[in-house]
Amino acid sequence: MIRSAVVSDVPVIHAMIRELAEYEKVPHEARATEEQLREALFGERPAAFAHLAVTDEGEAVGFSLWFLSFSTWRGVHGIYLEDLYVRPGLRGGGHGKALLRELARICGERGYERLEWSVLKWNEPTIAFYEALGARPQDEWSVYRLTDGALAELGGA
Repeated sequence: MIRSAVVSDVPVIHAMIRELAEYEKVPHEARATEEQLREALFGERPAAFAHLAVTDEGEAVGFSLWFLSFSTWRGVHGIYLEDLYVRPGLRGGGHGKALLRELARICGERGYERLEWSVLKWNEPTIAFYEALGARPQDEWSVYRLTDGALAELGGA
């Protein structure tokens, strides 16, 4: 079952973000606190949204965390999927596909024309999963990022 996250889900979402960072071999980069997540997801002006995959008993086994994007070419919003994670022992049970299906449903319901995300090039099992769903890499684009010192320097700090 897929459901929208509620405030009381923040600790489990935070824990799964830490698990995802471990899986991606960068645990030191996952610095978000539960309070930051609570504010981002449920504050006065939410910046992101989350869904949980839960068992029949209500145990959270995976999550998606996403935010709205906007296409100047299409003139409408889209969804950018920041994180999709299913706990290792429960992969292959349809939870990841169900989370993506829910986001695709939201896109259709709201008139959004894109559902996009990034995946690490070494993560072959995940790439195979996405491609089996019909997703295709956007090889003509490269992602660039400014963080930490370079971001501060450019911003004049």
